[in-house]
Amino acid sequence: MSEQKPPLPALVTPDEIAALFRVDPKTVARWAAAGRLPGVRTPGGHHRFRREDVDRLLEEAGFTT
Repeated sequence: MSEQKPPLPALVTPDEIAALFRVDPKTVARWAAAGRLPGVRTPGGHHRFRREDVDRLLEEAGFTT
């Protein structure tokens, strides 16, 4: 059987996205600043991203979800 990854929560952190792409979390922040990855900020000022947007970016980069 193929091993399935657990589903990501509805909102994910830059650290979680960085782990998926194997990049530094600051790269994820740059993608957000450039508009490549839309996101929201929490009341505490932290970035969060919708899982659907992360899945789209993964597909654009040639990764399978």
